[in-house]
Amino acid sequence: MENIKLSVQEIAELLSNRQFMKLKEIFADMNSADIADFLKELSNEELLLAFRILPKDQAADTFVEMDDDEQETLIQSFSDSELKAVVDDLFVDDAVDILEEMPANVVKRILRFTEPQTRRRINEILKYPEDSAGSIMTVEYVRLKKNMTVDDAIAHIRSTGLDKETIYTCYVTDLNNKLIGILSVKTLLLARGDEIIEDLMETNLIYFKTNDDKEDVANAFDKYDLIAIPVVDDETRLLGIVTFDDAIDVLQDEATEDIEKMAAIIPSEKPYLKTGIFETWKQRIPWLLLLMVSATFTGKIISSFESALAGCVALTAFIPMLMDTAGNSGGQTSVTIIRSLSLGDIELKDVLKILWKELRVAIVCGLTLAVVNFGKMMLIDRGAIIADGQSAWLVSFVVSITLVVTVVFAKLVGSFLPICAKKIGFDPAVMASPFITTIVDALALLVYFNIAQSILGL
Repeated sequence: MENIKLSVQEIAELLSNRQFMKLKEIFADMNSADIADFLKELSNEELLLAFRILPKDQAADTFVEMDDDEQETLIQSFSDSELKAVVDDLFVDDAVDILEEMPANVVKRILRFTEPQTRRRINEILKYPEDSAGSIMTVEYVRLKKNMTVDDAIAHIRSTGLDKETIYTCYVTDLNNKLIGILSVKTLLLARGDEIIEDLMETNLIYFKTNDDKEDVANAFDKYDLIAIPVVDDETRLLGIVTFDDAIDVLQDEATEDIEKMAAIIPSEKPYLKTGIFETWKQRIPWLLLLMVSATFTGKIISSFESALAGCVALTAFIPMLMDTAGNSGGQTSVTIIRSLSLGDIELKDVLKILWKELRVAIVCGLTLAVVNFGKMMLIDRGAIIADGQSAWLVSFVVSITLVVTVVFAKLVGSFLPICAKKIGFDPAVMASPFITTIVDALALLVYFNIAQSILGL
């Protein structure tokens, strides 16, 4: 990190000393993503000056890697010719991503300098739902015909490949643009020049339709070890492809969204430091209010057992431990189930297997906690319990048996609720720790007080 800060300082000094050629040489040896990281540390004036030093191709690649705020700053500062130069070098899917995050006035200015054909392609992608495969596909891919020879195909790739996002996988279509096969460049390079594409192509195709969930598409990359996946319409006509880099972005966004939901936060697309105080408040306060109100139930339960607590004040000391253990147990299970659902490791039909497994795990965990807790209470809490006029053995037994029962309830609830949410169409992440904790806290108290009344005769 210190090296990065030092380099940023050096870049700022080079800019202030107007040593542009030296800076251009430094940038030439750097990756576009690294350049974008450096540039975001500069002031707006330094950012514009440094960006103008970049060669045309490198400028477009760097622009794609920059944050929305830096992109907007540059666009607002660009001359018409500079804006056109950057836009012309953007791939269609990258242009779509940028447009989706820009204010309306910036979008209009970008589209004004976009070629008519490119503008039409952008508009076609923008019409797809935000979470669909169509929204993340690119239309810049290599298309081959089945009657081409290998030499013809290689010549075609050489003539058109410069403007394609990837050339490593080629797609074979018929006269109606229906997808009929795929072919790797490796296969082309190793084949004889007179061989026909139809004889070499793979026909066992993995593809998605435009309205399929983009998270399903992204997960398919891991499952099938692909670098690009075709996207087709209902008649299997090839409309575009999703590339590996876009799939990674989707998985990262989905993982961040799930983490925020599991922490009872409304998801946001902005980075933490670029999210305002009021926006952060709006993300967090709805769930905090709901959880606060729902916690009223635990208060009602405690109030309804006031007489039992008055008869054995020592029971009060163990309420936090029981509630925390129940919440932690449910949280462990819910996070595991939610992640497994997300990865496709488990399905709705596996619910009985899941509950049976969690029941056994809960019993083992509960018994372990109960034994340790019983020993702890007899060694550490014995004096306080006796001073309250109660049997240390009986109170320790009540708390320990409550631990077993609450852990079992908590783990069953933690596994069942996310599956129920998935079944009725909700995001399972909503049923994560905060929500489940509130439920199992109430269950823990009910179990605790009822067991105490039965055994201690309160």
